[in-house]
Amino acid sequence: MDIDREEIAQKSLALHLKHQGKLAVHSKVPVQTREDLSLAYTPGVAHVCRYIAEDEKRAFSCTLKRNTIAIITDGTAVLGLGNIGPTAAIPVMEGKAILFKEFAGIDAFPICITGDHDDLISHIRSIAPVFGGINLEDIAAPRCFEIEEELQNLGIPVMHDDQHGAAIAVLAALINACKVTGKKFRELTVVVSGAGAAGYAICRLLKCIGYEGQTCTAVKELIVCDREGIIYRGRQGLYHNIYKYLLGDETNRMLRTGTLSDALRGADVFVGVSTGNLVTADMIRLMNPDPIVLALANPTPEIMPDEARAGGAAVIGTGRSDFPNQVNNVLVFPGVFRGALDAGATKISEEMKIAAAHAIASYVKEPTPEKILPDPLDRGVAKVVAEAVAEMAKKCGCVR
Repeated sequence: MDIDREEIAQKSLALHLKHQGKLAVHSKVPVQTREDLSLAYTPGVAHVCRYIAEDEKRAFSCTLKRNTIAIITDGTAVLGLGNIGPTAAIPVMEGKAILFKEFAGIDAFPICITGDHDDLISHIRSIAPVFGGINLEDIAAPRCFEIEEELQNLGIPVMHDDQHGAAIAVLAALINACKVTGKKFRELTVVVSGAGAAGYAICRLLKCIGYEGQTCTAVKELIVCDREGIIYRGRQGLYHNIYKYLLGDETNRMLRTGTLSDALRGADVFVGVSTGNLVTADMIRLMNPDPIVLALANPTPEIMPDEARAGGAAVIGTGRSDFPNQVNNVLVFPGVFRGALDAGATKISEEMKIAAAHAIASYVKEPTPEKILPDPLDRGVAKVVAEAVAEMAKKCGCVR
């Protein structure tokens, strides 16, 4: 399916101008009579306030908090547009809010704010009482890592979707790609291009960095590349970025050096979360037989599917909807937050993320090279993900 991107761009602009945005607030209760007014507002609502004041957890049972997510951005890493600021980010956050509603029945609202690291932390903490969860979105690395880490004590789930949504979707894709190719997950050598938010989280999940116990299965070897080439322990300048330093310390045990092309030699999997047109068919030919290629840069993948196929790729995924195997976060975040809210989770644990990945993979009963993930528009995915996440939240004690 070919998409005329200019046509889509103009139609999208027309839609936004026509409706003046995509999101609105609708009342759940009538306000037609004096009694309606007394029940919904004063004087009746005062009793509800006193009821909550006695125990703040009661807000989850009688206010919007039970089913409302804040989608928070500072506009520093919006789609492929970069740092366009919080006001220009509103259409993306509105779009995500309607996806929450459509796929998981969650009320979500865009909160687009400015400020430095401390300002953002303070702002988010100050508005948290009204929300049941926080979805961090389109915040540039490394700030996004620091903010997410510092907010884990809010008592409600906080997840940076650009990191963990991408990592969960990639893990689900690899689980099924291994079924198709006959490769064993524990024996995979994986090359990741991109060490930003998505790349960092994907690497942590595939190598179980920071994951405890037996819940996480690590691939055999992981090599990460950034703009300067392969990341390895001791690479000059790496200590300036604590997150890349961690990747250098925990991956690439053979201390390989060189370019992305050097990294791909003898690899089983390529995961691209970087920029378009970095990889050629000849580079794919350097990989082991039947390689798995997930070229997720948007709108232009690191390598187009036809070229990857010409290089011998057995399974190919992209981030685009006009090719098979779209690796899309919409498979992840609605169900993860639905499950977290339903369970009364206080956080989204590592175990919950892994449960989500396996639920997504299992949804595809018979994976094929053209079908390793569910259709992103399949409404049933969020339901099974939510059930798996809620069950795991209770098992790992991450509930109120």
